[in-house]
Amino acid sequence: MDVSARIVTLELAETFVISRSARDSERVVEVSVTCSGVRGFGEAAPIARYEESPESAEAYVEECAGLLGDDPFALEEIMARLPQREFAARAALDAALHDLQGKLVGQPVHRLLGLPQIGPPTSWTIWLGDPDDMHGRARKVAGRFRRLKLKLGARDGRDVERVRAVRDATDAPLQVDVNEAWSLEEALEALPQLAELGVEYCEQPLPAGDPGGPELKERSPIPIYVDEDCHTLGDVARCAERAHGINVKLAKSGGIREAVKMTHAARALGLGCMLGCMVESSLGIAAGAHVASLFDHVDLDGNILISHDPWGGVQFVDGVQTPAAAPGLGVSPA
Repeated sequence: MDVSARIVTLELAETFVISRSARDSERVVEVSVTCSGVRGFGEAAPIARYEESPESAEAYVEECAGLLGDDPFALEEIMARLPQREFAARAALDAALHDLQGKLVGQPVHRLLGLPQIGPPTSWTIWLGDPDDMHGRARKVAGRFRRLKLKLGARDGRDVERVRAVRDATDAPLQVDVNEAWSLEEALEALPQLAELGVEYCEQPLPAGDPGGPELKERSPIPIYVDEDCHTLGDVARCAERAHGINVKLAKSGGIREAVKMTHAARALGLGCMLGCMVESSLGIAAGAHVASLFDHVDLDGNILISHDPWGGVQFVDGVQTPAAAPGLGVSPA
């Protein structure tokens, strides 16, 4: 198989703000894998939190090109041969191989996996800002999205006020993501108030590995989901001690194959499952959309956040990111 990779810059429609960063663009790695004249594509956004960059991901693909072999259906063997690092690059390769498989046999990826085409509705992210600003952005998308995810963690004591402001703007179900910004004491103070406001769950309130995690799980009136605490399959069992559910991202875990394993492990431990994303084009989002039916909660709005999507194929229908029924990932250049 022939493999190539390139770095692509996606421009955001508006500045995206979370507790630890603000950005106006996202650089992703796009991969193509060719076999028998058929080309499969994949994409993933390297996560700086895990010390990955577009340059390191691109270098990984080039380094590992000779390890893929000649059989695109031998996914277990291929992924076992690849070094266990640069998980966004692994995810892009995994997606390209799934896309290639589907095109070779004429079936969409969700059918190759034996999954339904349609998953839960996606949340829309209300990024971090002043309460009035978040209120206005929630009103702006009223009726278009069936649930909202609020970025919190400004460390200014106003996070509950932010949620209250958004609740005043909408009756939609709310979730919050703190991105590791609270202490145990702050979480225990805020979570009962969020429960009164109807928040469904809180994502990563404490820093990853915080010793207060088990206590917070026991005392929280709403479910705790972890993101930065749960990287790959090997982390899932530990997360059961400190959370009610896990956030799986393909770019974080290493791709579709690892994500499916993580959901099965989580279910065996009684954990809920959320599917997240980074800022990605429809090429990256399509890979998640094909496995979205495995999850309780879905956050796949990355392609809606960008000003120009270079790929088409994922349809936003009644709040659901719906993958195409075409072979492979079902995407094509826009």
